Amino acid sequence: MTQSYDTLHDILTARHSCRAYLPDPVPDAVITRIVTAARRAPSWCNAQPWQLEITRGAATDSLRAALTEAAQGTAPQPDLDWPAKYTGAYADRRRTCGFQLYDAVGIEKSDRAGRQAQMLRNYAFFDAPHVAILHAPAELGPYGAMDSGGFVTAFTLAATSLGIGTIAQAAVAAFAPLLRERLGIAEDRNILCGISFGYPDPDNPANSFRTERADADDIIGWHD
Repeated sequence: MTQSYDTLHDILTARHSCRAYLPDPVPDAVITRIVTAARRAPSWCNAQPWQLEITRGAATDSLRAALTEAAQGTAPQPDLDWPAKYTGAYADRRRTCGFQLYDAVGIEKSDRAGRQAQMLRNYAFFDAPHVAILHAPAELGPYGAMDSGGFVTAFTLAATSLGIGTIAQAAVAAFAPLLRERLGIAEDRNILCGISFGYPDPDNPANSFRTERADADDIIGWHD
């Protein structure tokens, strides 16, 4: 059992948000293996509400172009409300993550144009050859979304175990009507996020930093 824990811990530690990819596509068989493992994620009443639309080749390029254009002139219309605000430790972690990225890629904090260009990289999927758009039944509300979050975690860990980089992106879901039209997603489904994925570019500075995590004692409240 200790060996199993150590293996899982190593995969969890190795996983990170990959922001630069090689152009090589991931074989369909490997993508299927990732989903086959991720489908074991727990869900309320075993509803398994998640569904994926996965792009390849020209479909990825077309969607990245459309989203990048939309992000520069279209008001966001996400199916789920964005967080009202980040405060305290949550704001600190968000800010630190952003500064780590800017430092890694050489963008000065005062460089608004550079920061804007880096933000738009989200909609180009950081040049990943694939993006998976995750959606769930709207009728299941926040619990369907919560279950699907578990699937995202399982997907990213399974991908990591096979040498595939991933980044889960709420930003992509900002333009839900565009995604719905292009990918044929029904109106009764909530578009939750995208997962860009592919083989990581190990030499790109955007992949050179790792975020910190809160200690277990900062997370647990013991009750006797």
